[in-house]
Amino acid sequence: MWARVCEWQIESGTLKGFPNPPRQRAARPVNVGAMRPDGRRSDELRSILITPDFNRYAEGSALVAFGETQVICTASVEEKVPPFLEGKGKGWVTAEYAMLPRSTHTRSGRSPGGRGQEIQRLIGRSLRAAIDTRALGPRQITVDCDVIQADGGTRTAAITGGWVALALAARRLLQAGKVAADPMRLAVAAVSTGIIDGEARVDLPYVEDSKADVDCNFVMTGDGRFVEVQATAEKDAFSAEQYAALVALAAQGMKTLFARQREALDRARP
Repeated sequence: MWARVCEWQIESGTLKGFPNPPRQRAARPVNVGAMRPDGRRSDELRSILITPDFNRYAEGSALVAFGETQVICTASVEEKVPPFLEGKGKGWVTAEYAMLPRSTHTRSGRSPGGRGQEIQRLIGRSLRAAIDTRALGPRQITVDCDVIQADGGTRTAAITGGWVALALAARRLLQAGKVAADPMRLAVAAVSTGIIDGEARVDLPYVEDSKADVDCNFVMTGDGRFVEVQATAEKDAFSAEQYAALVALAAQGMKTLFARQREALDRARP
């Protein structure tokens, strides 16, 4: 995958915005539309539910469910900034991520480990793309994402629900007169995609994610741009055509995710 983050467009199976790609060996065709183990179409998300104000104490919170995957997201406001931002008049957004010990089939320890640290950095980067740190002012918002049940896509669910928690915290800062304008700039959400047995699919549960030939997570903005793309060929290299199919599935799925985010904000308490 070429490391160029831009607004790619998909036309006739090619990607605009790439440099001229090297010649590639033929890849298996990508199929879209067959039924999956859970009965969904290849381009269909799991049931997406976002419950705002799940936590009564946090400035912003949400319980997000991507199918059987469930994550509690809380946004906590602190009137301080990290040392590297002191005196600069800007705020900061950071994130922490953890899986509860029995969020999976067997009990795990409470330490996030290397995987958890990598995921929480991803969440923090993604949510900072959504906010105007100068409009936020000299304060920090920490978004905690705690997985209570895992069935694939925990990082994408955490980003999607974390954005709702962050937006609610920002709304309440505005209501309290602590900021002059809403610091939220963009909607941000995330979704997983992959290729399983030559078929491009979106929003993978564990049973699909664990056997994917290609695994690709997309973080995107409400206006169709990319914040981050994590793509890995788990078994065999993938072609530009296959990647284009994953981009198309992610972009389509994002429409549902952004709609669920807006609905959650509309249902939140004043």
